[in-house]
Amino acid sequence: MVDAARARKIADRIQRIVAEMLERRIKDPRLGFVTVTDARITADLRDATVYYTVFGSDEEKVASSAALESAKGVIRSEVGRQTGIRHTPSLTFVIDEVQENAQHIEQLLVQARKSDEEVAQRATGAKPAGEADPYKAPRVDEDE
Repeated sequence: MVDAARARKIADRIQRIVAEMLERRIKDPRLGFVTVTDARITADLRDATVYYTVFGSDEEKVASSAALESAKGVIRSEVGRQTGIRHTPSLTFVIDEVQENAQHIEQLLVQARKSDEEVAQRATGAKPAGEADPYKAPRVDEDE
């Protein structure tokens, strides 16, 4: 097995190599504004997953995904050449949906704040149904 620190270093190196390849060598017109956000590699260094984001519409995301799939062989051979490891890992490109998830969470937080404000407005001037503080003093039974 490979040690985890070495796997992380190789994953970082793969991320840089892929980003440089997309910036300088891959000239596919379908490739939009792609940013490589992360790369992860399995412990046996056989499979690498490259996460990326695309700035643009859904059509541009689909086109960029197709461009990455078609350039996968060229990118993989360059990764093998520059890393120098015995077995070049197979590459899988996965669109990173962190931005969309973050926006969704922000929308949910805004909704929660609005509902909290509505509850607070309804609670102003409201009185408790029973005693104001039912736990203020210990209760005494009448039998005693």
